[in-house]
Amino acid sequence: MSTAAVTPTATVHPPRRRGSADRNDASSTAFNRLAATCVTLFALIWLIPFAWAFITSLRANDDIAANPTAFWSGGFSFAAYTSAWESSPLGSWYVNSFIISTLAVIFTVLICSMVAFALVHLDFRGKAAVFAVILAGLMLPTEALILPQFMEFRALGLLGTYWAIVLPGVALPVAVFVFHSFIKGIPVALVEAARIDGASWWRIYSQIVMPLCRPAISAVAILTFITSWNAFLWPLLVLTQTKSQTIPVGLSSLVGGAAIQYAETMASAVLGILPLLAVFLLLQRQIAQGVANTGIK
Repeated sequence: MSTAAVTPTATVHPPRRRGSADRNDASSTAFNRLAATCVTLFALIWLIPFAWAFITSLRANDDIAANPTAFWSGGFSFAAYTSAWESSPLGSWYVNSFIISTLAVIFTVLICSMVAFALVHLDFRGKAAVFAVILAGLMLPTEALILPQFMEFRALGLLGTYWAIVLPGVALPVAVFVFHSFIKGIPVALVEAARIDGASWWRIYSQIVMPLCRPAISAVAILTFITSWNAFLWPLLVLTQTKSQTIPVGLSSLVGGAAIQYAETMASAVLGILPLLAVFLLLQRQIAQGVANTGIK
């Protein structure tokens, strides 16, 4: 009785398609280069005006008038910053902008998060219609509301006060949408377990939902602060006294005279943008994480 030796057969793998892999690598490299080029161009678009304003603030007014586009001058001096700080109430403008932006952040985060929590977890008649109206506010231009808001705050006697600037920005549709997207991603089991244990809706909102919404809070707070700091048209109409104005409105008054002091104007502009630049440089990671975690594309 003979036994036949069984030899194992080797598995034959199809040859790799090197041409397809090379094309994918080439397309990926081309896309990365294109993306890097676009990012560089956008960075230059934003950085060149700031660099030009900073260099102009260090030059003499006579030199600026003779050659306004030059990036190099015979000498540089920080005297324009001292003159700008002493000749205009920049300190009061800083304080006003900081108070208004801080109040806007606090009330926007508090109210918009409550609205989003109610739209996600509470059942009431007309909830879909309310959410649709809020989303419709994203398509409504801010300029269309200026006249009704002005008449409303004039009737309430709030013109010339901080509340005339803070209250219109509290109901921010973008903030409601951000909180709604984030709260909707929180597991419903957490809320149901808390309700079974007897927790109230306020306790669920304050002790469960809001601690989990820190990325959304960071994104909304930073974007609201920047938007409120840069607001110009509405504060220009509402704030009439010079010392009660904000940084953008105050800077616009510096260029309204007959003889413009270019160096002092540019120095004031640089001083006005420094707080926003510091906020962005310190909190850029929180901005990116908040936007990414809330699902905004």
